[in-house]
Amino acid sequence: MFERFTTEARDTVTGAVAEARRAGSASVTEEHLLLALLSRGALDALDVDRAAVAADLAAARRRGGLSRADEEALAGLGIDLSEIVSRVEEAHGEGALAAPAPRRRTLGASLRSAWGRDDPDGRAGHRHLPFTEGSKKVLERSLRIALGRKDRHIGTLHLLLALVSRPGTVSEVLTDHGVTYPAAEARLAA
Repeated sequence: MFERFTTEARDTVTGAVAEARRAGSASVTEEHLLLALLSRGALDALDVDRAAVAADLAAARRRGGLSRADEEALAGLGIDLSEIVSRVEEAHGEGALAAPAPRRRTLGASLRSAWGRDDPDGRAGHRHLPFTEGSKKVLERSLRIALGRKDRHIGTLHLLLALVSRPGTVSEVLTDHGVTYPAAEARLAA
C-alpha cells in the first residue's frame, strides 16, 4: 500500500515515526500522524494555528488521551475526570497520565544497546516503532478515501480526511479548530 502514497504522504508517515521517537513513545499513534501533518504545513491552507492544535493535543494527553465524549460518559456515571487527573498528578506528578508507556526491552535489545547498536543493522536509535491499531486504521481509511474519490495516489489530503473521520481525540481537536471533513475536502481539494 505504501507505494500508492505520494512523496508528501510518505514524508508525513515517516515524520509521524520521528514524532513518536521524539516523544519517547513506544508506538506511532494518530496524534503523531496529525503532528507530522502540522509540521509539514499540510493544514496551513485551512488557517490552522499549529501551536494551538499542539497545545490541545497535549491537554488531551494530560487527560490520558480521553476525548470530551469519554469525559461526558464518565460524568454521566458520576465520575469527574478533572478530579481523577488532579489526584493522579498529586500522587505521581504533573503529566503522569501523559507519560509514554515504558518500552519493553529484550535481552537482545539490551546487548545491542550495550554495544551501541539498537537494531540488527547497527544503526543506533533506529528501532522499529509499531503503528497502533488506530493509526493503521487511518492509513487504511486514507486508501479507501482515495479509491472512493477515484484518486490514483494517497496524499496528505486523504490522510487528513481519514484523521477527521475517525472518532476520538484527534478528530475532536481538529473539529475544535474548524477542520471538519467538508471544510478540509473543500479547501484542500481545490
